[in-house]
Amino acid sequence: MNAFVTTATVTALLLLTTGGASYGQPTADAPCAGQIHPNPGFERGTTGWTAGPRIVVVGDETRPAHTGRAYASFAGLDVTHSDLLRTTVTVPADCDLTVRFWIRTTTTETSRSDYLNVGLAVTGIPPKTRFSLAFDGGSQWRQYSMSTGTATTERTATASFLASETAGNGATAFDVDDVTFTLS
Repeated sequence: MNAFVTTATVTALLLLTTGGASYGQPTADAPCAGQIHPNPGFERGTTGWTAGPRIVVVGDETRPAHTGRAYASFAGLDVTHSDLLRTTVTVPADCDLTVRFWIRTTTTETSRSDYLNVGLAVTGIPPKTRFSLAFDGGSQWRQYSMSTGTATTERTATASFLASETAGNGATAFDVDDVTFTLS
């Protein structure tokens, strides 16, 4: 009986000093959690992004950012041109990526000729435009989202914002801010 009490006492003391029984390796952070882009709000300029020559990152009190001080702007010039903003992230196997972003439109246009096409290209899936926004997008910040779905292999995902403007029908500026890339 003394041996049983001694063994039970030692086991109880071991559990108390170690915080409980341990089975296997300690758990690591889940690979499918959190925001993974280094500069979602453009607070560090275009770091982490590939930006066309006309993309302007500004902090303007008359047209404030959604959050922070900066945002990307496809400036309305009423000239025929296109501007591209894009970034690529890695999506681990068995993870879903959700891209959320805010867009505001300022325009003098009266009919649709200026567009902001938003796409998400994922390895192994043909790229497509997820959103095509025009002058009627609204002068207030609006949130949109798109996701990759899960796959059994690691993939890359490229989010792109392509603004196209046509001369002679008024100027349209598309502002983009807080582009988050969240794994789940």
